Amino acid sequence: MLSRQPILNHMQRGPRAFSSSCRREKQRLVILGSGWGGYEVLRGVDKKRWDVVLVSPNNYFNFTPLLASCAVGTLEFRCAIEPVRRYSPAAGIYQAWCDSIDFRNKILQCLPATKPSHVASPSDTAYDHSISTTSPGSGLSFPLKYDKLVIAVGAYSQTFNTPGVKEYAHFLKDVRDARAIRSRILECFEQANQPTLSDTERRHLLNFVIVGAGPTGVEFAAELHDLLHAEIWEHYPSLAKMARINLYDVAPSILGMFDKNLVQYAEKNFRREGISIWTSHHVNKVEAGKLHIKEQGEVPFGLLVWSTGLSPNPLIASITELKKHQKTQSLIVDDHLNALRTDGTPDPDVYVIGDAASLANTQLPATAQVANQQAKYLYKRLNKIIKDRPHEKPFEFHNQGTLAYVGNWKAIYDRPDEGGLPGLSKEKGRVAWLLWRSAYFTQTLSVRNKILVPFYWFLNCKFLSFYLLTRPMFLYRDIRT
Repeated sequence: MLSRQPILNHMQRGPRAFSSSCRREKQRLVILGSGWGGYEVLRGVDKKRWDVVLVSPNNYFNFTPLLASCAVGTLEFRCAIEPVRRYSPAAGIYQAWCDSIDFRNKILQCLPATKPSHVASPSDTAYDHSISTTSPGSGLSFPLKYDKLVIAVGAYSQTFNTPGVKEYAHFLKDVRDARAIRSRILECFEQANQPTLSDTERRHLLNFVIVGAGPTGVEFAAELHDLLHAEIWEHYPSLAKMARINLYDVAPSILGMFDKNLVQYAEKNFRREGISIWTSHHVNKVEAGKLHIKEQGEVPFGLLVWSTGLSPNPLIASITELKKHQKTQSLIVDDHLNALRTDGTPDPDVYVIGDAASLANTQLPATAQVANQQAKYLYKRLNKIIKDRPHEKPFEFHNQGTLAYVGNWKAIYDRPDEGGLPGLSKEKGRVAWLLWRSAYFTQTLSVRNKILVPFYWFLNCKFLSFYLLTRPMFLYRDIRT
């Protein structure tokens, strides 16, 4: 027979006391932009504790250092992008622009970046967010509330309001730009191959002009040179002799942020390879197939690539509640990357990183390296905030140096006075080229691209082509697609 004593003892102690707490709703973290800053925050932030929402006109991340290689076919386009949807449904993702921010009520006004529902044909022009949102089917704007906001919208290409640039020049900031450039390069050679053209007209079509001699312009010129002296030379031998590459810049030298000796090495290498460098030259205007240079007059071209720095994103330009840098018009942030209000006080709920931000006490270069380090600092800070843990350590930028490819398997590496890669100083030539490729390989984010990038590099290896007796077309840069 079972004893009743334990039950009696329990009844004497009285009823059990239960306690409950209200379910805590997740705080919403909204990230604007899917570039080097926004995408890295999306990757690293604790999506189980934060209600993460990404708003970006692109549903992918651009690995910008590889765009020049994609533009000439060294790499395929998928090697330079990472889809943001891999973090869905853990994070909400809207392909949209943020048109305005109400900092007082913490509300964003967003506009879809997708085509309107009535635009069904692939041949229709791409949807422009300037189209009225009140017309039926064009996509109505929608509000989005936030608790914490990360502004990582980047910057636009600087045109200095030069007439005709937006209409007739190509930029190189997105994989779509690389695709358009690749298509135009092949189109120039096919047009020049027509028997009805004179040699003068062919030379005009095969004059490739790059305006802006920073790292992007220099690397594209180098990649284009490699293409002209490899696949183009083999498949269009008579036209390849007519092709010319001209690099223009308003500055007195190319690669202004590099050491003087490295710049001289790059310039000497370019001139030896037949790339013309025109420094201290000013572009007055651009017309269809013609560039008007103050110092030279009219310069015909088949392809014009414009890479002359950065201008503020329209969203940043529209913000009046936050303090801005007088020269760059980017938003000023404190040591914890919080945006500063016009009265100088930090906004604890708004963070700004990447090209859209300027540190109050330090001027950092507008590079992917800076945006990536800021993003890593920020998601660690956010992960501690959501756990109610202190995180008072300020952001510190550790300069790992600057790399630039200069063609023919050569590059330059400029190491800062403090920091940089251990055991390396200012390097040039093949050693710097190996460093350039290994750095970009290690920075690729997905396992897929860590396999694809070296695979395509291997297929385009000149030594491999030399030893192969039969050289099938798939071993070459696929400039035809």
